[in-house]
Amino acid sequence: MSRDARWQALLELLVERGRLDVEEAAAELAVSAATIRRDFDQLAEQQMLVRTRGGAVVHGVSYELPLRYKTARRATEKQRVAKAVADLVAPGEAVGLTGGTTTTEVARALAVRGDLASGAPALTVVTNALNIASELAVRPQFKIVVTGGVARAQSYELVGPLADGVLGQITLDVAVLGVVAFDVVHGAAAHDEAEAAVNRLLCERAERVVVAADSSKLGRRAFAWICAADSVDTLVTDAAAEPETVGRFEEAGVRVVVA
Repeated sequence: MSRDARWQALLELLVERGRLDVEEAAAELAVSAATIRRDFDQLAEQQMLVRTRGGAVVHGVSYELPLRYKTARRATEKQRVAKAVADLVAPGEAVGLTGGTTTTEVARALAVRGDLASGAPALTVVTNALNIASELAVRPQFKIVVTGGVARAQSYELVGPLADGVLGQITLDVAVLGVVAFDVVHGAAAHDEAEAAVNRLLCERAERVVVAADSSKLGRRAFAWICAADSVDTLVTDAAAEPETVGRFEEAGVRVVVA
């Protein structure tokens, strides 16, 4: 296992459990305790965790993995979901994309669609995600609109009143939301309240709202509310979604596409 893969696995375990000791982590990853100690020390230097005697705990009260450590999690499912979402977008539409790993894959799926290879513009993409804007800016057939705001190091998203000011002056055909949780009762949610506020405004400016979420996000709650389930037109998820969960969303009036 490479160092990057090991670090990702350690951080995922830490987020899940809140605390890890060296011996426990070494057994989980089938490496030596000395390797885990070095990993913990190096991750602590990057403020990714807090070192304790014999182990580590999550950094801070509210913890979220930075985007660069989340890109490989459930990658296959996210790519299938992303392609299905991209297929819902019609040429010439104005599309809002929030930040996140799944929406980044949606941007990539849009970029390789043959019927969007030309046009004036083939798509207008509005995003508060710096990484998505950077990837799509080299596509001359896409008009890229980036909100203002303050950049979040965790997700590369721009948030705050400057972002609100731009979004208040536009309308969208479709808003594509990347979420950390989506539940029939509690709606769509994010970890960060500033991020959720921008996402909520994107929803309000759109004719239709699509949630792109792999099955691990369904039936979960998170701190910062984005919108109610009945504000979402379509949920695109993967085949591992529980039929009962899918049924509850459909009963709530949400169209579910299983990729």
